[in-house]
Amino acid sequence: MSGDPDALIVTMKRVASTLKAADIPFALAGGFAVYARGGPASTHDVDFLIRPSDVQSALGACVEAGLRSEQPPEDWLVKVYDGDCLVDLIFRPSEREVTIDMLERAEEMPVEAVRMPVLSATDLLLNKLLAFTEHYCDLATVLPLGRALREQIDWDLVHDATAHSPYAEAFLLAAERLGIAPAGTLQLRGLGHDAGPASTGGIRPDSDPDPDSGAQTSSDPARAAV
Repeated sequence: MSGDPDALIVTMKRVASTLKAADIPFALAGGFAVYARGGPASTHDVDFLIRPSDVQSALGACVEAGLRSEQPPEDWLVKVYDGDCLVDLIFRPSEREVTIDMLERAEEMPVEAVRMPVLSATDLLLNKLLAFTEHYCDLATVLPLGRALREQIDWDLVHDATAHSPYAEAFLLAAERLGIAPAGTLQLRGLGHDAGPASTGGIRPDSDPDPDSGAQTSSDPARAAV
């Protein structure tokens, strides 16, 4: 798998042009979307978001354009390869399906001389925060994103959409203390930090999840890269 930024940029433009020609709604996501919005460049792979209903059409268009397709065991993405360059076509990031509303929030902008929809800064941050679990919660991956794109992020929406997550709450606390998020972003609805379950997403710090409850959480760090 290529880590050459120049080769990845060529692949990004090729796949974006292919999806546009096939009239498939999409948005650039992941590290290259952060790059397009002013953050550091990605050197790993290229991520696009598409709707679940468009997966087979997108794969068919890419194969017709000369790319190689792969359907991995994961149930939230498919992959295409342009030589050694990997492209993830993601339809369910962080346990939430890609919808037309999410794609419509993307902003069309020039990326390396090709115009394409770029996922909103708010959705970029949400996809990372909602991927955090007790098994994977690396704030070092999201604090630089928040700092680089802070003026483009709807912090109230981030707060409301992640209110159930103690891991997102930890990020918002750190972001506010570091001056990344505006003061008052971490609203505890009138409760203090000693309010117990309300300030930890409804989970008491001294309690463990019921192993027999059947609840499952994803601990795949790859999802946090979306």
